[in-house]
Amino acid sequence: MAVDPNRSFMRSLCLGVIDEDMLLPFPRIGGETAETLRAVIDSIDDLLGPRAEDFRAWDAAGELPREFVDELRAFGLFGLVVPEEHGGLGFGSLAYSRTLQQIARHDASVAVTVGAHNSIGMRGLLLFGTEEQRRRYYPKLASGEMIAAFCLTEPEAGSDAASVKTTAVDEGDHFRLNGSKLWITNVEIADFFTVFAKTGPKDSRGKLSAFIVTRDMPGVSVAPHEDKMGLRASYTNAVFFDDVKVPKENLLGPLHGGFKVAMKILNSGRSGLGGGAVGAMKRLIELASHQARERRQFGRPIGEFGLVKQKIGQMVVDCYAAEAVVTLVAGWVDAGSEDYAVEAAIGKVFASEALWRTADEALQVAGGNGYMRDYPYERFLRDSRINRIFEGTNEILRLFIALNAMNDVGAQLQELAASLQDVFVHPIKGFGVLSEYARKHVSLATGAGRSRFTQLHPRLDRAASQFEGHVRVLAQVVDRLLRKHGRNIVEKQLATRRLADIMIDLFVLAAVLARVDAQIRSRGEAASHRDLQILDVFAGGARRRIAQNLADVDDNEDEPLKDLADYAMDRGGYGWDVFG
Repeated sequence: MAVDPNRSFMRSLCLGVIDEDMLLPFPRIGGETAETLRAVIDSIDDLLGPRAEDFRAWDAAGELPREFVDELRAFGLFGLVVPEEHGGLGFGSLAYSRTLQQIARHDASVAVTVGAHNSIGMRGLLLFGTEEQRRRYYPKLASGEMIAAFCLTEPEAGSDAASVKTTAVDEGDHFRLNGSKLWITNVEIADFFTVFAKTGPKDSRGKLSAFIVTRDMPGVSVAPHEDKMGLRASYTNAVFFDDVKVPKENLLGPLHGGFKVAMKILNSGRSGLGGGAVGAMKRLIELASHQARERRQFGRPIGEFGLVKQKIGQMVVDCYAAEAVVTLVAGWVDAGSEDYAVEAAIGKVFASEALWRTADEALQVAGGNGYMRDYPYERFLRDSRINRIFEGTNEILRLFIALNAMNDVGAQLQELAASLQDVFVHPIKGFGVLSEYARKHVSLATGAGRSRFTQLHPRLDRAASQFEGHVRVLAQVVDRLLRKHGRNIVEKQLATRRLADIMIDLFVLAAVLARVDAQIRSRGEAASHRDLQILDVFAGGARRRIAQNLADVDDNEDEPLKDLADYAMDRGGYGWDVFG
């Protein structure tokens, strides 16, 4: 795999370019890291495997016992990404994601406690910390003496991070921090907070900065923990900052650069969330498979019925595809990529929604048992729901995926618009730009140039050809929408959502192609029969979804739907009744 730090697979794809070198060879964990990872996974199973009844009791109580948190410390689970020289395991994104996967097989509250520390709580220190900051905090974070929390969300600042109200006023040798943060994971047991506050004028949006705040600073206080639908045993609280004096040396990253710091942390940490989703899916498939074999109806196991087989088969396809995407993006991060925000967002959206479908269908396979708290299905369902909300809601991320990936196409259209003026002033220069733009679109229409695969195993030609056809259509649709709406595309959320869904299907299909290619090359075609079946099923579903989304770009019911929503909001609810 060849990774240029400044290349994005999906942004290139919107220009009709298949950056095949970014897909192949598919990432894998090997060498000493693999040996260490196996030992860690075995230790996790030893620690968590016997605790199934404890997890159910802790979920009901709404809290992890502090003694159990001490066990997590002793096992080194808070030092997964801390460099080895500072007492951690030094795992990269791929090994870390695989570790979170194993924890999530056992319990989501434990996974989010470990993940909030490693994925986002201390990730800013890893990415932006000074050498002095790292020397000071790494050893305590690695041992779990200090647990970390990521403090961004506020009552009026969720997905809209620029609307943060917490302030940090420069007072010479320190900043004075005032404000509050809402729904912060781990803050009740944390001593190290990554806090985002406004450092610009009071009436301005944006100009955030990130700070390291510790619990022992006067003015820091934590509210009682929240009573939640899912992840009930994890710690979630509000935290308050009342005239907290934060030393200047605790500034994390550049002054006024907090928005980019926050986005970089979230992008970098999404492999943990994706890994957790994959681990939960694997466990749910085990549970549903056992239920389908053992439960009998009409004189035979329910697993013999086609509708049950369909559910379990789709769970397998979704899990394989999610694992492929999470692995590919984590591999890029480990290889030094800097431009993976779109692909990381796709991984989060796809994995969180695949887990939700899997949890729902596994509960359905279990029937009435699935609805009972004596069984784990309903807890998996409750725990999985938050994944579509936190670390960026899936609605916001869909808009981000579509708009960010279209940036380069928009830049080309701006260049084209400028060249139209040149046609009259400098005919040769102007027509040269126009002819180059036309040449690119001819290339897309014919499949010439870099809009084709050249390195995939020949057995994958059919799926590869399907992918190539969709890429050419995608590039044309992006071009058409930008020509039609221009800068107003930002307000066309339903159109951009369709584009995002097409992009999600295409990226996931690309990841599955790369994974199956690696399987065939390492094990042979015959031994990869099941992988090929998964590819066929996913590609078929993607083909139908993409065709529908493309058709809906120009022929849809968007306007009447929005009108009905306005009507309901104006009335304050539903406006009909069968009684007249």
